[in-house]
Amino acid sequence: MTEHTLTVAGVAVDTRHWIGGERVASTETFTDVSPIDGSVLGEISRGTAMEAAAAVAGAKAAFPAWAATPRAERARVLHAIADGVEKRLEELAIVETTDNGALLRSHRRGVMPRVAHNFRFFADWLLKLEHEDFETRGHTNHVSWDPAGPSVLITPWNAPLMLATWKVAPALAAGNTVVLKPAEWTPLTASLLADIAAEAGLPAGVLNVVQGYGSEIGDALTSHPDVRRISFTGSVPTAKRISASAAANLTPLSLELGGKSPLLVFADADLDLAVDLAVEQYDNAGQVCLAATRFLVQESVAEEFTRRFVEKAAQLTQGDPRDEATDIGPNIHPRQLEKIDGFVQRAIAAGARAVIGGHRKDGQYYAPTLLTDVAQDSEIVQEEVFGPVLTLQTFTDEDEAVRLANDTRFGLAATLATGDPERAERVTAQLVAGTVWTNCFFVRDLQAPFGGSRHSGVGREGGTWSFDFYCDVKNTVTAPNGWRNHG
Repeated sequence: MTEHTLTVAGVAVDTRHWIGGERVASTETFTDVSPIDGSVLGEISRGTAMEAAAAVAGAKAAFPAWAATPRAERARVLHAIADGVEKRLEELAIVETTDNGALLRSHRRGVMPRVAHNFRFFADWLLKLEHEDFETRGHTNHVSWDPAGPSVLITPWNAPLMLATWKVAPALAAGNTVVLKPAEWTPLTASLLADIAAEAGLPAGVLNVVQGYGSEIGDALTSHPDVRRISFTGSVPTAKRISASAAANLTPLSLELGGKSPLLVFADADLDLAVDLAVEQYDNAGQVCLAATRFLVQESVAEEFTRRFVEKAAQLTQGDPRDEATDIGPNIHPRQLEKIDGFVQRAIAAGARAVIGGHRKDGQYYAPTLLTDVAQDSEIVQEEVFGPVLTLQTFTDEDEAVRLANDTRFGLAATLATGDPERAERVTAQLVAGTVWTNCFFVRDLQAPFGGSRHSGVGREGGTWSFDFYCDVKNTVTAPNGWRNHG
């Protein structure tokens, strides 16, 4: 071990940046703390504008060769990265759980396998990416996807590696080079990804990882004139700052910004299914951008729904996320915990009633909470809490349900519980959301478009939509019988 290596559950993690195929240390560091028990995991290199510039320079230098690499070879390398993820799946799972507090069982069984799948999917999609040629007055149109250039990817802390590779994989597949900036509260698995990519044979400079704390390195990356794409997942205020920073260079943006999604429960719904869907919203301690945090329940079944929900929620186990029996772990950071509690206490002071929860627990744990008697225009209904806090309101008919569902500035997702397929079709057509689930939740296919409406984001990624973003899409028009040689 060296001064730049820390050990997490027996796994060695390098705390330095990965720039141009080399480890680079900063003169300053920031402290990484586990949300499970508040223990200090180690000191992480704190990047500045200097490291940002070096990373972009490394990506720029590596871009021509990687962009010219045949599709089949790029796909082979991405599959090799997936192999490396699978080989180190247990290590990635325990490091991520220690760093961000999400359930170890989920990382083992779902999240880390999905990380590998991200690389395999986009590698395979690259090989079949094509658009059928079409004719215009006898001229042939041919669509192609040209690599755009160095891409800056800024990722969140709630599912650090999965959401990072959801961006990294298509960017690399497209032929772009990448500068990945992971969240400051969860920096560790991105460092391990750099090791895995290098071992898989990804050329130096194609993937760069820079750590940072605060806005300095992010501002330097997003305002850099050599950056050709920026993809960000996080908060609306940060997205506005990134947008302003990128505007000077007209750098294209993809933004996924969270939401305040509704769960609509109609009287004809299977109530057991509806309650199961509702309790599922406590997943990852409520730190899920897609979570349906606003329950909108038809009046005639609201009392029964609430009773069943309370019974089901009482069966959840909150505690150490490394324990197989745990259902809800800690929240990410003391600052986030304060934010969550502030939302709840202000709501209660304004007249809301806590049916369950409504208070902090020991450490960084917040009791699963359901608030009723909330006004539609109240802060707790309109703003994203990003914790295990849900609200319940009632409606009388479809029109009111749709009005309440759409009455926020967000539009990321919506979930609908009904036994009537015609109602589902009518309501779904009126909901403002990038994704709508009917009688299910969190079913995601990488070939489907993903993104939000309104303040929930800009653009769509997934399948061909990812390549449309990470590439310069070109149309080549060829004249008929135009191959006359005058030489």
